[in-house]
Amino acid sequence: MERWNSTRGSGFILTGILNDSGSPELLCATVAVLYMLALTSNGLLLLVITMDAQLRVPMYLLLRQLSLMDLLFTSVVTPKAIVDFLRVENTISFGGCALQMFLALMLGGAEDLLLAFMAYDRYVAICHPLNYMVLMRPRICWLMAATSWILASLSALGHTLYTMHFPFCASRKIRHLLCEIPPLLKLACADTSRYEFLVYVTGVTFLLFPLSVIAASYTLILLTVFHMPSNEGRQKALITCSSHLTVVGMFYGAAMLMYVLPSSLHSPKQDNIISVFYTIVTPALNPLIYSLRNKEVMGALRRVLAKNVLLTYSNI
Repeated sequence: MERWNSTRGSGFILTGILNDSGSPELLCATVAVLYMLALTSNGLLLLVITMDAQLRVPMYLLLRQLSLMDLLFTSVVTPKAIVDFLRVENTISFGGCALQMFLALMLGGAEDLLLAFMAYDRYVAICHPLNYMVLMRPRICWLMAATSWILASLSALGHTLYTMHFPFCASRKIRHLLCEIPPLLKLACADTSRYEFLVYVTGVTFLLFPLSVIAASYTLILLTVFHMPSNEGRQKALITCSSHLTVVGMFYGAAMLMYVLPSSLHSPKQDNIISVFYTIVTPALNPLIYSLRNKEVMGALRRVLAKNVLLTYSNI
C-alpha cells in the first residue's frame, strides 16, 4: 500500500464508537453525562480528602492519587471524542495522536501499579495494625505514588516513541476511540509482529505482576478477617476491601482484554467498547464505589459541606 507522510499530512482520523453506533446522539449524551459524573465525583473526592483532617491517613493519600489519575485519564479522551462528534471532525494530528497515546498509557499504567500499592496498604492495615503507621508512614506513601508515576511514564514514553516510528499506509482511519497501540499497528506498513509480541509481554508484566500482589494481599487479608473475634471489625474490613476489589476487577478486566488478549481475537467494535469502559465508565464509577460504601468518606463529605454552608451564611 502507498505510504503517507504522517509528519506533514493531516494526521489520523479517529472513527470511534460514537460514529459506529446505531444511535450516536444518545450514546454521545450518555458519554457526556458519564464524563460530567467523573469530573464531579473525582473532583469532590479530591476536595474532601484534601480538606478533611481525619482523612489525612495513608489509605486516603493513595485514594487521592487514584482520583487524580481517573480525572486526568478520562479528560485525555472524552472531551475530544464529544467535540469531534459534535463538529463532525474526527481528525487528530500526528503529534496529538502521540501525546494522547503517551498520556493514556502513562495514566493507565500508573493506576495499574497504584492499585497494587493500595492492596498492600489494606494488607498492612488489617494484618499488621500495630505497625501500620510505621510501615505506611507518609514518606513511604509518597514513594509508592512517585514509583507508580515514574515507572508508568518511562514505559509509556518507550512504547509511544517506538509505535510512532513505524511508517503508516494510505489508510489514516483508526477504528478506535483514541490513539492506542493495537489499532495503530494495524495501519503500519512494516512488519510489527516482534513489537506486538513485546507489547504483549509488557502488558502481561505490567498487569499480572501487580495483580499477583493484589491476589496475595487479599488472600492473607481474608485469612486474617475470618479469624477476627469481632463481627463489627470483620464487617468493616470486608466492606473496605470489597470496594477496592470491585475497582480492581473493573480496571484489570478491561485492561487484560485490551493488552493481554491475542491480537487475532480483537475486533474494532469489541476494542471500542472496552476502551469506553476503562476510559469513561470506570473513572466515573470508582469514586462512587469508594465513597458510597465508606462511612468515613461520607462523614467527611458531610463535615466539609456543613463547614462551607456555615461559612456562606456567616458571610451573608
